[in-house]
Amino acid sequence: MSKRMSTIRRETGETHIRLHLKLDGSGKTELHTGIPFLEHMLDLFAKHGLFDLTVEAKGDIEVDDHHTAEDIAICLGTALKEALGDKRGIKRYGQAWVPMDESLGQVVVDLSNRPHLEFQADFPAQKVGSFDTELVHEFFWKLAVEARINLHAILHYGKNTHHMIEALYKALGRALDEASQLDPRVKSVPSSKGVL
Repeated sequence: MSKRMSTIRRETGETHIRLHLKLDGSGKTELHTGIPFLEHMLDLFAKHGLFDLTVEAKGDIEVDDHHTAEDIAICLGTALKEALGDKRGIKRYGQAWVPMDESLGQVVVDLSNRPHLEFQADFPAQKVGSFDTELVHEFFWKLAVEARINLHAILHYGKNTHHMIEALYKALGRALDEASQLDPRVKSVPSSKGVL
């Protein structure tokens, strides 16, 4: 059986990123991105997904957080795809509902090899601290594309923007944990096509 982990390096004129993901982990993180709010969300994602995640990122955050957040999502999606390998024996589908005080987030995933994002969330504030809340959509979009997964993120309601985003990242971790788990009853790839 594969070790279900991956290390991705990405270097552009805007960012330098090294990311390591272990699917069968315990929620350990080591995060150095220069974006405190995103680090908080990645920590919650990993802890609730029981993934081990290391991210070392240097980006042009003096411009804004866009390129760094986007490229971290690209690396995370690529690492997830690589760590899943041929997807033999996985559950494939996962879902999670997460309340965070007054907010309720839901994420449903299919590790289908067909990338798609449905994102239904409107945040009352444009920023949390210095973090642009529009980057949440950007992160989920690039993650779905690079991991080649079908990802539905739905914020049912909420008032506090921090709580609303937190509910979605926790739900993302839990849904991906469920979908990526190995099921001893699944002897091959969980698809009538024979491949994912």
